[in-house]
Amino acid sequence: MSKTLYVSNLPLSATEEELVRKFTRFGTVLSVRLNRDAASGRSQRSGFVEMKTDTDAQTAIDGLNLASYDGRLMSVNKALANTTVLP
Repeated sequence: MSKTLYVSNLPLSATEEELVRKFTRFGTVLSVRLNRDAASGRSQRSGFVEMKTDTDAQTAIDGLNLASYDGRLMSVNKALANTTVLP
């Protein structure tokens, strides 16, 4: 399984720091990147979280998929195999 997770349906208030806090409850977080519009810098309500191990990634999926985040049910799934999280 991929250790990189795709997270979507995030609130506009979501931050990288808050995602680290949420996902750290389920394992070691290596990186977080929110997707932003290149022109405006506004959140696109999605991003990627890279976990240290496959087990951490699956535990995060089990614990956070469809969990409420500021009134929105976020979706947490494994990212496509060719997805790379860039800084």
